Amino acid sequence: MATELTWQEAKARTQAMELEIAHSLPGSKVAKVDQLPTGVLIDCSDTLVNWHGATTVTLTEGTEPEPLVRAFEAKYRDTRFNIETRTAPAGHYEVGLVSPDTAEIYLIAPGFEPYTIRIASSSDCFPWVDDGNYKRGKF
Repeated sequence: MATELTWQEAKARTQAMELEIAHSLPGSKVAKVDQLPTGVLIDCSDTLVNWHGATTVTLTEGTEPEPLVRAFEAKYRDTRFNIETRTAPAGHYEVGLVSPDTAEIYLIAPGFEPYTIRIASSSDCFPWVDDGNYKRGKF
């Protein structure tokens, strides 16, 4: 847990990692990268929350996402993340980059539209400081 982390810092760090993942794809295979401008806070405990967001990578026409998704398994092996993979109930392959020490996670999978990859994320947990913002709003 990052006790000194604010939601703004958690968002910035997590979005930076989403973009690092997206920009690590071969440039010739990427048509555009769309990062959601806001995310949500989800409870980690009674006093802690974490920030959740997502980035969608639109691939060039005809580029299948699954081989690129599978490549992240090898790319992030022996890094600060544990690698978790699965075949989702919908039948597509997913790669999870999971921090062994925190709630930080990046789930990389084929997107909702053809020829896309979605990078869903969650930050480290941090204390919620009531600064007048509604905790269930968009951040």
